[in-house]
Amino acid sequence: MFVCFFLPAQIDVIPCKICGDKSSGIHYGIITCEGCKGFFRRSQQNNAMYSCSRQRNCQIDRTNRNRCQHCRLQKCLALGMSRDAVKFGRMSKKQRDSLYAEVQRHQQLSQECLAGLGGGLAPRDREEMDEDITHSRPYSSGGSSSTLSDLDDIATLPDGLLFDLPLTPEETGEYCALEMLGGVGGFGSAGSGSSSNQNISLDTKKKFVHVLNFCLERITQNVVKSHLETCQYSTEELKKLIWNLYTPEETRSFQLKSAEWMWQQCALHITNAIQYVVEFAKRISGFMDLCQNDQIILLKAGCLEILLIRMCRAYNSSNNTMFFDGKFASPQLFKALWCDDLVNAVFELAKSLSRLQLSEEEMALFSAAVLLAPDRPWLTESQQVQKLQEKVYVALQHSLHMNRATTEKLDKMVSKLPQMKSICNLHIDKLEFFRLVHPETAYSFPPLYREVFDSEINFPDSTNS
Repeated sequence: MFVCFFLPAQIDVIPCKICGDKSSGIHYGIITCEGCKGFFRRSQQNNAMYSCSRQRNCQIDRTNRNRCQHCRLQKCLALGMSRDAVKFGRMSKKQRDSLYAEVQRHQQLSQECLAGLGGGLAPRDREEMDEDITHSRPYSSGGSSSTLSDLDDIATLPDGLLFDLPLTPEETGEYCALEMLGGVGGFGSAGSGSSSNQNISLDTKKKFVHVLNFCLERITQNVVKSHLETCQYSTEELKKLIWNLYTPEETRSFQLKSAEWMWQQCALHITNAIQYVVEFAKRISGFMDLCQNDQIILLKAGCLEILLIRMCRAYNSSNNTMFFDGKFASPQLFKALWCDDLVNAVFELAKSLSRLQLSEEEMALFSAAVLLAPDRPWLTESQQVQKLQEKVYVALQHSLHMNRATTEKLDKMVSKLPQMKSICNLHIDKLEFFRLVHPETAYSFPPLYREVFDSEINFPDSTNS
């Protein structure tokens, strides 16, 4: 029998020490999730010998913990997972006392945060914040879901409190640089602090930033989980297929197809991808709380842009190929579409996005921010959409900062938006022309494709003809 020591339910406020996923207890000496617990147990029972194909410094987190078993095991051992605990089912009293103390410190910090911020929160918000901190945990990619609606307490804090925190550069770096959060409408701005905030102690302000970071991590957690669960192919699957290319003969076969056949095939593949984007949107907390009209408008206006962002996952920059129908294809394969300018623009965008080396986390948050654009025409609750986008955008800034990315990376990401919009407009132009030339084929496109791209046509009735 292998014994695992569990603290009370509050232990899940501390994430897995190995990968950051939701912890389930103290396993073999440290707090871990079920996945890392099982991995370590199997490794020790089987006396496994792993090797690293890189430089033995692979990052181990929720999204890539299965990529390198060697580095994962070394991290387990380095952080204190005990071989003896596997063999004998126990850990030392010193280890147990240390872990109990860590949980107690975390709970005490949470309580002090609430006490320090209590004056700035309404009673209902104070109760919600207390419940969130007690029953939730810091962010880990792919962890349990959470809702943005639970985080409305951010907006109810006193004006200026978010950005009137005079921390030193070192403190700013430790608690997430607040200047990074400035200039976002609806969240306040630098220099807007009221006189009531002048007397807030530095300690209280530090604790507030801790709560703010906690909220941002919860937002990130939800969006990344939604993204990872709605990607058609995982990164590992695409890597296995990356050298599975269309042969010159297969490419010529596609080129000889009719324009109608090729458009039909592309419409089917795009429709399938749209279904994943719809599911992604539905899982973003707060999206389903919008009115149905706004949900439809956001999806119709933003789904192709999200597909373009996701497309860089399926792009191989070494040979300028894109994953299509089971293999990687060059731009020449799509010759039968008679849309060389559109195809080349898509490949150029994929190439430029791949140069940014976006992580799944960055891609997820960027996609959500693009989807939740409050300037889409005909929205009825644009302010609510803006509120959702602001939270996601600040979470993206926070994520980039925590991953030591420069502000230039975010600027480059945003600079792709006009290019994406241009591609979307070009696609509509090409589709409209195709409809005029081949109305019967256009009418046979999948209903979802026609609805999203407004390609519904009034097919002429034969009797009236």
